[in-house]
Amino acid sequence: MSDVDIDALVKRARDVRANAYAPYSNFKVGAVIVTQSGQLFVGCNVENASYGGAICAERSAILQMVAAGESEPVICVVITETDPPASPCGMCRQVLAEFATDMRIVLVGDTKKGEVRRETTLAHLLPDAFRLHV
Repeated sequence: MSDVDIDALVKRARDVRANAYAPYSNFKVGAVIVTQSGQLFVGCNVENASYGGAICAERSAILQMVAAGESEPVICVVITETDPPASPCGMCRQVLAEFATDMRIVLVGDTKKGEVRRETTLAHLLPDAFRLHV
């Protein structure tokens, strides 16, 4: 996965962020998940009047991945309009950890002043993740 075009993934995340449904927070997020097989899955946040029914962009992309029969994410790109770039929430971190012990995470802040990027890993964002060993 070292030959992945991060700029192309950022563009896909930016494009899907435009579809976000965020009438309550006006905080639009786009995400792209890349799997071990090279498949790409996009997601955006979808808010709900009951708040608890809202879904984040990262989980939206993971749901697309699972629906397509994939299960090994290796890269997640998340784009917001903030500087510094917003990091996945705790629930998203745990959902990502359900499918990967570690993965590359690229956080992008798409601001009026320009783009800001920060790279991290899932293991760094969620050390000692909860795992149910059945």
